[in-house]
Amino acid sequence: MDTVVLVLITFVAATVNGALGYGFSSITVPVALVFYTNRILNPALVLVELVINAYVLFVNRKSIPNVFWRVAPILGGLAVGVAVGSYLLFLVQPAWIKFVTYFFLLPLILLQAAGIRKPIRAEKAIAVPFGLGLGTLYSVTTISGPPLALLFNNQGYPKQDFRAALGIIRLAESSLTAIAYGFIGFYSAGSMEIIPYIIPSIIIGIPLGTYVIRLMDPETFRRICMAFDGLIVGFGLSRVLGELDLASQVTTYGILSIVILINGYLLYRFFRDRGDGGILKQPPP
Repeated sequence: MDTVVLVLITFVAATVNGALGYGFSSITVPVALVFYTNRILNPALVLVELVINAYVLFVNRKSIPNVFWRVAPILGGLAVGVAVGSYLLFLVQPAWIKFVTYFFLLPLILLQAAGIRKPIRAEKAIAVPFGLGLGTLYSVTTISGPPLALLFNNQGYPKQDFRAALGIIRLAESSLTAIAYGFIGFYSAGSMEIIPYIIPSIIIGIPLGTYVIRLMDPETFRRICMAFDGLIVGFGLSRVLGELDLASQVTTYGILSIVILINGYLLYRFFRDRGDGGILKQPPP
């Protein structure tokens, strides 16, 4: 049963990742942790994401010159963050880091899903501390897509630049984390044994998602990214609240239901106001 669920959830996650440039771990981790521990799951996902992120970056390679120097300062903080996070794996329960991250991200994501964006003018000034936090989060949880998508969407990155920037940062973080895991002896036979079950999902799902996203209108892409972010973070927050015994099961389901309703309304309002269907690119007149 566990391997069947792993295959299905990684296929869905790979398709979304192929489309948006992120989402593989964000979707896989909350479900897979029901069957596997962090010590088994994290190393396997990091190695798989090395390949996924390299592919995403390759597909969007033409946009690399547009964004590389813009995101390069994040890489400096990222390297330090990965080292810090790898050390924290033995000191801090990962659930607490996820809780703090999700708690602060959720309202910001919902604001952007509503179309409210306020680009940060001092982008370079926040890059290093952002990278530090991102590297710490990723090396502990293998999740980084939601905060990255939030930042790049807020700064108004065009669709291809958005995906190229994600590819640069995520390839760097997965590479650094893979090396760090090797240094701390985090790899095990159990981690290697689940990778073959994930590979077919990657081979089919990533190209499928990449094909679908090419047909999508840019503003629709932004809104769907933030709606997806909201669902993932809402689900993650409800899960971690239960994991830490901070809320009852009824409360956690209530939080997730509210997020789903808000997301649904915001997407409905977006497509209603556009009045043109708006999901696919419109052909030139």
